[in-house]
Amino acid sequence: MKYRTLGRTGVQVSVLSLGAMNFGAIGNTTQEDATALVDAALEAGVNVIDTADMYSNGQSEEMVGKAIAGRRDDIVLATKACMPMGDDPNARGSSRRWLITELDNSLRRLGVDHVDLYQVHRWDPATSDEETLSALTDLQRAGKIRYFGSSTFPAYRIVQAQWAAREHSLSRYVTEQPSYSALQRGIEAHVLPVTQEYGMGTLVWSPLASGWLSGAVREGRPFATNRSVKLPQRFDLAVPSNRSRLQAVEKLVKVADEAGLTLIQLALGFVLAHPGVTSAILGPRTLAHLESQLAAADVVLAPDVLDAIDEIVPPGTDLAPEEKFDAPPALLEPALRRR
Repeated sequence: MKYRTLGRTGVQVSVLSLGAMNFGAIGNTTQEDATALVDAALEAGVNVIDTADMYSNGQSEEMVGKAIAGRRDDIVLATKACMPMGDDPNARGSSRRWLITELDNSLRRLGVDHVDLYQVHRWDPATSDEETLSALTDLQRAGKIRYFGSSTFPAYRIVQAQWAAREHSLSRYVTEQPSYSALQRGIEAHVLPVTQEYGMGTLVWSPLASGWLSGAVREGRPFATNRSVKLPQRFDLAVPSNRSRLQAVEKLVKVADEAGLTLIQLALGFVLAHPGVTSAILGPRTLAHLESQLAAADVVLAPDVLDAIDEIVPPGTDLAPEEKFDAPPALLEPALRRR
């Protein structure tokens, strides 16, 4: 396993991180499954575990807490808050009221007294940067979090938050967690240049593009991924962007074969090749999934292989732009762009 410095924090993190989104009801995994995944990841040298309060409504955090009991200090533990946690309109967002309350809930579920990285899961347009950053700075000074970061923020909001931290003499976001894969490369045009400019660590999620790059999605083969069952529209070939993705996958398989790699190794090697990426977050449901992904830990793609990927999916291009999660609200809600 290789390690990289997390932004400018000095903390060394593995180039592959274990994402716990599939722990619990979302991935239909048991505590035994979750513990086995944590055991295997740690044995392979993974030292980052990333979860969130909303994953299976807190169940993921509970499972992570039980799985890491007795070895907390060996792990860079990350969680997130902001997404709705019930019907209460205040049980969401990035207000001081909610972040402080929900961090205590996360610490209880995880069974720890602090997390290493606390991330705002999405940009909250209803809350000012000063409100959020001041709350996170206070939590940091209280020792409940070591660092804090953003997740899936638009590039301009990352910049705004950096300016707000400087203007109000507050601690700043030191990491960003965006979606990135060989099929969704839009962050190369805006987010990654910003995170590099500000020296932020970047933990990328969905490096296998929700299963498209797992090897399970091929021409003429029934889609049998967990994501295809839960989100069938993402794999409906009547959708033009899905046809484009499938065509790209078939070409990427040939590139991988010629390089003597699996498609998973090619996909993970691709995201880790970008100098702005610190670590790729894996989201396995089974040990077999994890083992196939850990095989990419030492993969270094040759320049000609990276060039071949560029020819299939041009740099900065999202093949499924409708699945972008960092779009400004006005692009998604017509009422916000009309007087």
